[in-house]
Amino acid sequence: MDTTAHVVIVGAGHAGGTAAGLLRQYGFDGRITLVGDEGELPYQRPPLSKAWLKAEVDVDALYLRPASFYEQNEIQLHLDEKAVRIDPRRRRLHLSGDKTLAYDSLILATGARARRLQMAHGDSEGIVYLRDMRHAAALKDRLAGARRMAVLGGGYVGLEVAATARQLGVDVLVIEREPRLLARVASAPVSDFVLGLHQREGVQFRFRASVSVLESRQGRLAALVLDDGERIACDLLLVGIGAVPNDELAREAGLDCEQGIVVDATSRTSHPHIYAIGDVTRRRASENELAPRIESVSNALDQARQVASAMAGRTVPAAETPWFWSDQYATKLQSVGLPRPTDTTIVRPSASGSGLAVLHLRDNVLRAAETVNSARDFLLARRAIASGCVVDPRALASEDAPLSALLS
Repeated sequence: MDTTAHVVIVGAGHAGGTAAGLLRQYGFDGRITLVGDEGELPYQRPPLSKAWLKAEVDVDALYLRPASFYEQNEIQLHLDEKAVRIDPRRRRLHLSGDKTLAYDSLILATGARARRLQMAHGDSEGIVYLRDMRHAAALKDRLAGARRMAVLGGGYVGLEVAATARQLGVDVLVIEREPRLLARVASAPVSDFVLGLHQREGVQFRFRASVSVLESRQGRLAALVLDDGERIACDLLLVGIGAVPNDELAREAGLDCEQGIVVDATSRTSHPHIYAIGDVTRRRASENELAPRIESVSNALDQARQVASAMAGRTVPAAETPWFWSDQYATKLQSVGLPRPTDTTIVRPSASGSGLAVLHLRDNVLRAAETVNSARDFLLARRAIASGCVVDPRALASEDAPLSALLS
């Protein structure tokens, strides 16, 4: 291995921080430089909508590794500098302040940013987003004095924050433009379960609704007006309407991008010396098809393992089936795989008796699964999907047969 090789990682989030650590773990002994613009060590983001808001963890508990890890492993940190341009031909990364880093291989782990609300008074005090630690700190401060909170968007992040806010005693209203919650990421049975869960905790909902007017008084949010004319007084609004991939560096450098950086099965971009990992990426499913952009910790870690393996001269592992989780109140939602509308869907009560399992078959092969309050069912389904398990749909629909026997 070339001990003079220099790997530069742009993005000091979960994906980038993990890739840096794995490079050393896998035996890469060249130079490693990690570039980030948040001024923070790489940290976990899932607790930001839950434990962090409830003050159950401090900042140190969020960090993937202590500062000493990077020093001991000779990983150079540039944590308060922005990457502004890539020169692929000369293999140069230009940073703010006219600094330049020469690289042999470049890893883009630039993530995604919150989609902004483009409306009059959209910058009013009391309108918040949740994508990074700074957002989470602002939301935490606002929640401490909030009386009524509105959440725009019924996705996972919005619902996790809604659950946390209710546990802190704040009144919550969720506004969703679709006819159900989690419409883009979960099946109808799971959506119905989650809706009932939140309603029992006192959360209110407006479906098929959107905000048409923001009312502000002296620069501070006072109320929302929905498209049907309903006026809703609130002093805090969390905007959770999706994310935009930070692929500008890649696009300007001429890399193949399509609402995210396009990568192959090994996370390599269209340039042979540049890889991309994490939320900013889209895998090429086939020559003419791109997979959806996946925002999950599991996908970020999976791609970090692939890239670190390639650079350390190890066998590159095949991509794992993506999986996801969400904690809301005492309920755990877990899913694996990407279902399609044409799949055969079977709903079963969970092994725990307090949830459910939704199984998605394609040509009698289990392709995806969603579970509520059943880690056992989730693990069974995950293993079965990885092995290409063929299942009899009629047997699977019968509650008499245990899932463990059917997915073996």
